[in-house]
Amino acid sequence: MKFFDTHAHIGLINEDPIEQLIIIQEAKHEKVEHIVSICNSLHDFFIVYENIKTAANIYHSIGVSPSEVAHPGKEWEQKIDHGVKFDRIIAIGEIGLDYYRKFGDKKSQIELFIKQLEMAQQYDLPVIIHNREAGTDVLEILRQKLPPKGGILHCFSEDWEYAKKALELNLFISFAGNVTYRNAKNLHDTVRNMPFDRMLIETESPFMVPSEYKGKRNKPAYIHSIAQFIAELREIETEEAADTLFKNSLDFFGI
Repeated sequence: MKFFDTHAHIGLINEDPIEQLIIIQEAKHEKVEHIVSICNSLHDFFIVYENIKTAANIYHSIGVSPSEVAHPGKEWEQKIDHGVKFDRIIAIGEIGLDYYRKFGDKKSQIELFIKQLEMAQQYDLPVIIHNREAGTDVLEILRQKLPPKGGILHCFSEDWEYAKKALELNLFISFAGNVTYRNAKNLHDTVRNMPFDRMLIETESPFMVPSEYKGKRNKPAYIHSIAQFIAELREIETEEAADTLFKNSLDFFGI
């Protein structure tokens, strides 16, 4: 049984480079074979990449999240163009829209999102998509601008009706620790009904800790709890669920 954490903010779990490598080794001990390291800002991306570049089982995504729309950094497009050439860069992200926190204004968020979708097409990479209370706009934009390699709706928080519309596009849906919350009926319905070959899992570390570890700081080693909960919802063995989710991740990222 092997796991693939498709979304972890390693730099936010711990800023210390040695501790980051310890977190990765601990996850490896828990059969987490691969992790995609996510940074919201380009400043953080280059720091975290340098810290853990020796960890060959860690992949990286590069991009500017909506939280950074007001200050993406000088020459941010050139910085992505530079960073995307590094080893084990497998996606552009996380990118998207967040109307809950009201980062900047909607127009600026949409412009940043569209520009990075176009860059992903240029680099022939998939995208990792952030959506918080912006589902209608996210789907409308993706219908027009989703790059050929597709994308992941990460930390999915919508319902099955929304998922059906998303799955008409070349999108995978990724579930985080919030799927284990007993009141998350919208997520449970989606897990039960959606095609299993379009499903991924993530920890969204250090956020969205699974209910089994409530009160603790989330980390990639806890991803088994998400796979187990999904197996229960699908009424299959945990090993079968884990193996399918692992294969889905490899297939999506082309690893």
